[in-house]
Amino acid sequence: MMLEVKDDLAQMLLHYRIERFFYGEAALLDDRRYPEWLALFAPDIRYVMPLRTTRTGRDLKHEFGGPKDSAMFDEDHASLDMRVRKFASGTNWAEDPPSRTRHFITNLRVDGETDEGIAVRTAFLVYRNRLERQTEIFAGERQDVLRPHEGGFRIARRRILLDQSTLLTSSLSFFI
Repeated sequence: MMLEVKDDLAQMLLHYRIERFFYGEAALLDDRRYPEWLALFAPDIRYVMPLRTTRTGRDLKHEFGGPKDSAMFDEDHASLDMRVRKFASGTNWAEDPPSRTRHFITNLRVDGETDEGIAVRTAFLVYRNRLERQTEIFAGERQDVLRPHEGGFRIARRRILLDQSTLLTSSLSFFI
């Protein structure tokens, strides 16, 4: 019985630490602190948002594109760094003036450990407002792999699964 309590407490603590990590990440994005946000990623990060297509019930396994299919974006650390530097350069016309965002992270599930790290799923809602009348809401699931790093975590993999299959936005020039 005592072992179960210790295991439960360890799981609760891990859940809490991951939750705080993701809340901190959301705050960095909403505060436009992109270099600090980029530092949360492992050097070998794969940050991908596959295309989603509407399928019949019996064909749902093909709803999201696979690793070799086209994606809304499929980035590594170098391409994320280039995007972050573009924000700072003043030449990112799609974000001048910058979007105002609010990232909501919820329904955290720790799925267990893999060879690469801790598998975690979260639901997200991103509210974006730009200029006077451009308002958009994006919802979906993030599937992350976290690696322990210096008392915290680094994101080694992120797969973003949008609930929308058709995006009615003028650009995806911000981070989800």
